[in-house]
Amino acid sequence: MSDSDTGSGFDASAFLRTLTNRPGVYRMLDAKGGVLYVGKASNLKKRVSSYFRRSGLAPKTKALMQQMVDMEITVTHTEAEALLLENNLIKEYLPRYNILLRDDKSYPWVYLSSEDEFPRLSLHRGARRRKGRYFGPYPGAGAVRKSLHLLQKTFRVRQCEDSFFSNRSRPCLQYQIKRCTAPCVGLVSAEDYAEDVRHTVLFLEGRSSVLHDELVQRMEQAAQRLDYEQAAVCRDQIASLRRVQESQHVSGESGDLDIVACVVAGGIACVQVFFIRQGINLGNKHFFPKIPADSRLEEVLSAFISQYYLTHTVPARLLMNAALADAGLLGQVLSAHAGHRVTLSHSLRGERARWLQLGVANAEQALAARLSSQAGMEKRLALLQQVLELDELPERIECFDISHTQGEGTVASCVVFDREGARKSDYRRFGIRDITGGDDYAAMQQALLRRYTRLKKEECRLPDIVLIDGGKGQVGIAKQVFEELQIDESLIVGVSKGPERRPGMEILHIPAQQRELDLEGTSPALHLIQQIRDEAHRFAISGHRLKRGKARRESPLESIPGVGPRRRQQLLKQFGGLQEVTRAGVEDLCKVPGISRTLAQQIYDTFHGDN
Repeated sequence: MSDSDTGSGFDASAFLRTLTNRPGVYRMLDAKGGVLYVGKASNLKKRVSSYFRRSGLAPKTKALMQQMVDMEITVTHTEAEALLLENNLIKEYLPRYNILLRDDKSYPWVYLSSEDEFPRLSLHRGARRRKGRYFGPYPGAGAVRKSLHLLQKTFRVRQCEDSFFSNRSRPCLQYQIKRCTAPCVGLVSAEDYAEDVRHTVLFLEGRSSVLHDELVQRMEQAAQRLDYEQAAVCRDQIASLRRVQESQHVSGESGDLDIVACVVAGGIACVQVFFIRQGINLGNKHFFPKIPADSRLEEVLSAFISQYYLTHTVPARLLMNAALADAGLLGQVLSAHAGHRVTLSHSLRGERARWLQLGVANAEQALAARLSSQAGMEKRLALLQQVLELDELPERIECFDISHTQGEGTVASCVVFDREGARKSDYRRFGIRDITGGDDYAAMQQALLRRYTRLKKEECRLPDIVLIDGGKGQVGIAKQVFEELQIDESLIVGVSKGPERRPGMEILHIPAQQRELDLEGTSPALHLIQQIRDEAHRFAISGHRLKRGKARRESPLESIPGVGPRRRQQLLKQFGGLQEVTRAGVEDLCKVPGISRTLAQQIYDTFHGDN
């Protein structure tokens, strides 16, 4: 590739002459200094030089190089250090040509307290700072609750909050339905309870065979001493344990491993992860990392493993459905991160191969569902393009709605949809200020001005269609705002409810085309508009309720400058409550210590509206 093939005649020859053969990280930048791509290399000169070949570049790489105007280099001591730095920079800059995993959720664990006389089992998220045992991680809260429910039914270890436990004078309902042994009121000895806890730990550690043998022995001993009630309890525990083993146990496994299966199709990648801990299948979870066009399965899998496992718990073994060129490096870095040896395997036989096939089948199923959903969205967008007479398929649609209660707590919402459906990360709410209560036109004007003034100022992408929940009046306001901001690339469409105000009877107002549309109630294009409008309505109402709830929880005294917590307390104490403060005159208010005449007048005016 010649210098002219890059974004601004980047002098590749001069740059490469100075480049080192040491390991490191390179960042490709666009004309605005934004990071397009972050890569690592064991030999920077060799790797970076490959981008400037005269032929043989993939289409994705060609598109990248045409936008690149500069490159920054960071030299590292080792390739492992380069991998860690690459991972951190990708998370910081989110470059558009990198494979990006967006998974900022903390995974849940089963937590067993250790410092209580009667330890408690519970679901735990976040940092594991409390003393006790943690089992997991689980793929989701549902998997944890399922395990907790099973344990509560089988071993009856308490799961109630400590505050609830400490204040019991009689057994709760959990004791009545045989889900707890009521240690809170002394109906079980500390020794017997400790035995239930030990059995719980054996189960969570995956030592089910040891637990099974112990329970059989206890059942036989109870039967020999004619304690048939205790023998029946052990019998039920054994039966429950067997059912769990049948549904959860992974044949031939006793350690910790994750099955990581990736499939790529239609420009979308799906990674399916099965979590196996101590031979027990804790469940699975799928991910859809954002990938550039023409990404290969091996690239996606490598990027996923480095980004995901450097921020999550790493098991001793990862089973993958593809061979990775950097598997040795990933194993080395993950081992150092986890503090134990981590092995990456892809050539599998027997039971492990069957589990990997199951992972691939789940990934294919999830990807097919995503593609099907996306295809449905594409079809509806194509029909919308047709009815609105647009030159191109709309890529981005924004919709606005206003919510208030008799003018109180006005909130405007903006929801965003694109070819993949709702983009909830782009949703915005606007708390409307300084307008007459109930003036929807002024509220819509303020929301649109705030939204699109910022987008214009920051040179962000503008939507192809702006839906306004309302008729000609609201549409006229939107038109004025867009004329003021000189926005002509977005089509304004008002959505009014029609004469009978029933779903399916909506009328579309399109000022740019000087026409109104009355679509059939069965039209998929209308269904899409209804879906977006209803989502904007839902988002506005939820925001309004939050604002109204907050306002009603606050005392009017809190809004008065100069009335801090101490003076509020004095006022309420002197008058016996807020209602009496509202009835007090200026002279009465002046008698309260710390309240001057000026401040008393402000307090009076706040309640009587004479300011």
